[in-house]
Amino acid sequence: MHGTLSLLEKTDFPAINRNALEILQVNLGYLCNLSCTHCHVNAGPKRTELMDKATVDLVLDFIKKEHIHTLDLTGGAPEMNPHFKSLVMRAREMNVTVIDRCNLVILEEPGYEQMAEFLALNQVVITASLPCYLEDNVDKQRGKGTYNASISVLKRLNELGYGQKDSELELNLVFNPQGAYLPPDQKVLETTYKEHLKAHHGIVFNKLFVLTNLPVQRFGSMLISKGLFNNYLQLLKDNYRPENLSVVMCRNTLSVDWQGYAYDCDFNQMLQLPLGANSSGKTHLSESSLSLLTGSAINVRQHCYGCTAGQGSSCGGALD
Repeated sequence: MHGTLSLLEKTDFPAINRNALEILQVNLGYLCNLSCTHCHVNAGPKRTELMDKATVDLVLDFIKKEHIHTLDLTGGAPEMNPHFKSLVMRAREMNVTVIDRCNLVILEEPGYEQMAEFLALNQVVITASLPCYLEDNVDKQRGKGTYNASISVLKRLNELGYGQKDSELELNLVFNPQGAYLPPDQKVLETTYKEHLKAHHGIVFNKLFVLTNLPVQRFGSMLISKGLFNNYLQLLKDNYRPENLSVVMCRNTLSVDWQGYAYDCDFNQMLQLPLGANSSGKTHLSESSLSLLTGSAINVRQHCYGCTAGQGSSCGGALD
């Protein structure tokens, strides 16, 4: 992490400031049943970091106090946190929209067989990683057998009503490039995904989110090992589009790590960059200063070009 950060430290990325806070993105821990090559969190089965109940309670208190309308749960595999179900139910009781960033395969693991039904019962939005619609590409990125497991889970989610026309159960898929290049046009690729998955597997879903790989953690380390880090940064910078600045996710989203510390975005969290451009240390979710975020300067580095390159990239896909 620190080697990657040193390469990103100096920046000419434009200064940007926060709008009103609307979305809380919470990382429930780095434990995951998979170890994907594009993972910017470096999550995996051997990670032990998990948010405890006291911090979960703090998250819920913050949501209520700050009138947050969307809780975006990520990991690792967020479902592997023992407090996942309690957090979801309590947030839904407050009429908060809950997003589960799911790797799909977890829903077939022992002990999680009923998780899909739980998500449907609580009307949780599922945003699921499926980095390609072809088996070979998915298994290359995520491990042998993950494609077929993902297809099996998607069929099950469809049976529960997810992604179906006139259903309130929302199912979105996420695409990541396999290498050091920008993703294709989101609208075009969404059409290809829908046609292929429907024709070959009878699967339907709502939207495809196309994400740009950012050069941090596991993906950043891969770029360094192959001597591609600087070239990839230059690619992002060469494709910078200033109009994307107004809609980058850090303007209305706050990222929280498994210990309750707040960051400008999920990528800054992985780089341990303090919240705010003028901050000298970590900011915890319990601190009253978080009520004064609107208008504050965001902590930016060279990796921020990844969110503004080409069609733009956010946790909700392309920006344009």
